[in-house]
Amino acid sequence: MAKEKGNSEDTGRVFVQTAMAAAPQLDRWHQVGEAEAELVAEMTRRNELSGGTPVVREFEKAWREWIGSKYSLTVLNGTSALYSAYFGLGVGPGDEVICPVNTWICTIAPAVMLGARPVFCDIDPESLLMDPADLRAKITENTRCIVPVHLWGNVCNLEAILAVAKEFNIPVVEDCSHAHGARYQGRMCGSLGAAGCWSLQGSKPVSAGEGGVLVTDDVDVFERACLVGQVNRIAGIDLVCTKYAEYQPLGLGMKFRAHPLGIGVAKVQWEKLDALNHRRKAYVEEVEAGLAGIPGLRPVTVYAGAERGGYYGFPILHDAEVMGRSTEEYLELVKLRLPGAGCSPYPNLHTLPLFAKGFDVFTRGRGPLCPSQGYPGYRPGDFPNAERAFARTLMLPVLSDPVPGAAATVIDILRGAAA
Repeated sequence: MAKEKGNSEDTGRVFVQTAMAAAPQLDRWHQVGEAEAELVAEMTRRNELSGGTPVVREFEKAWREWIGSKYSLTVLNGTSALYSAYFGLGVGPGDEVICPVNTWICTIAPAVMLGARPVFCDIDPESLLMDPADLRAKITENTRCIVPVHLWGNVCNLEAILAVAKEFNIPVVEDCSHAHGARYQGRMCGSLGAAGCWSLQGSKPVSAGEGGVLVTDDVDVFERACLVGQVNRIAGIDLVCTKYAEYQPLGLGMKFRAHPLGIGVAKVQWEKLDALNHRRKAYVEEVEAGLAGIPGLRPVTVYAGAERGGYYGFPILHDAEVMGRSTEEYLELVKLRLPGAGCSPYPNLHTLPLFAKGFDVFTRGRGPLCPSQGYPGYRPGDFPNAERAFARTLMLPVLSDPVPGAAATVIDILRGAAA
């Protein structure tokens, strides 16, 4: 029976965010296949529908061994992984958490919800990643945590960032939401700080539909993360020490547990990650090499010792003066022939009203973003490198299983639009 026009069921917009080929004419990739469906069906028949099921624990064990960390925990999403990490480190009211200004809002939102004040730092405009010099300038006596973001699968200058963190004795949480399988100086990203966090959201290279992972070597961070989000899962299973034993199995009564069926999907996706990264890497590097023949285009900087992974996005840099064509005009010409190309999708966080003007998060003049409590807000011009990068960054489609000649086709389109 056809629905009546104007029926309430038709008035809402449907939001779906799962991975699709950004340029279908150039990409043969299908993210989910029969192996994922078969495992989910088996788990359903076994009633593995909630809690720390065998597949969940198999995945957590495989993930921590792969990363090289002692402890791991699956959660609802990357946001709750970061929340759990911040809580594990004791982030709370009066603290400050520093992250780059050009990241997705979910990097910093969990700190705000814990009562901590966000402090943004500028970026290296050539890599689009956290600038260690500006990081140093933003540290105060209230800085409780530093959060480098391996944006688009590129790896931060961790040597410099960790040196600053060590100098001031401030823990580092690596946001690896875009960088599944990335490495720095031979070590897996996510293992170099006090904790590492990944998103397993639907469009990520390892997807649970919705999910996340936290790893750490710090037993207290791990057990506090269990306390805050694993109600009824952890009695006699996850806790390593007796420090918090009397608070179990209910912990703090919060639930960030991942759905086991989603983790089943992620388990199969993780097994395919090496091959996926290999294909994406070959395509990205071939296109980047071709940029050398197009005046006004260049790849982002990859730091010495860094090995990209995940390749969640494919940014390149445009120089309007060299090309003789504005970034906006050039992008429109590219998009005519290359669906999936676009501008930088993340607004710099200091431009959002939430952070520019502040917000009474907990009402009645309470919370870390309240101007009445000394929150200074932000203005245009506060982060010149990030603002300049936002205006000149082009995002090319990431091809996961390119058709033969796909990279050459992309280069031809970029060259043609520049002519």
